[in-house]
Amino acid sequence: MTNRRLWLIDAGYMYRGQSYYNREYSIDYVKLRNKLEAETPIWRAYYLNSIPNPTPDSQVAFYNWMRSAPPQGPKIITKLYELRTSEINELYCEQCRRKVTVTCSHDRTHRLSREQQKGVDVGLATLALTHIENYDTLILSSGDSDLLDAIEYITEKNKRFELLVFKNGVSTDLQCRADRIWWIDEFAQEVARDRLPVA
Repeated sequence: MTNRRLWLIDAGYMYRGQSYYNREYSIDYVKLRNKLEAETPIWRAYYLNSIPNPTPDSQVAFYNWMRSAPPQGPKIITKLYELRTSEINELYCEQCRRKVTVTCSHDRTHRLSREQQKGVDVGLATLALTHIENYDTLILSSGDSDLLDAIEYITEKNKRFELLVFKNGVSTDLQCRADRIWWIDEFAQEVARDRLPVA
């Protein structure tokens, strides 16, 4: 019996997850892929992220490395979306139950903005659904409950669903639908990026 596996990675989730685990910690995606493939090969892997424009050279180099085949890289397809900036002048106060005006403490005339990741959740759901005839198991590295409808659909189509996640920040709705959960915290040192020697 075959078990073709599709691995979808939410870069923002993974970055936050490793920071919560340990601020100095960083995943080596070659090691992580090797860990997954010790059981069964991955049919295809995607890494989705929102990036600023222009993209820093260090990030461009990272994405090139991600796409590189072994032994140099983990052979993961990258799908990149533009990071959106939106102006803010109000936020919702949960205690007051109303919107309140926010201003810069240095100068009230300064414009405030926030960067928002756009497109990644839709991209993850789209890949899970468009490839549904090509895989038997979906491995998801994301904790976002916004993906719940897509996950429920694929599991209704008899696809196996696994999570590859950190213990912090994973929707319980996703957890209770998973056939298996790979808690990265439990083997984090095994898949850690080697520290560069200090000059």
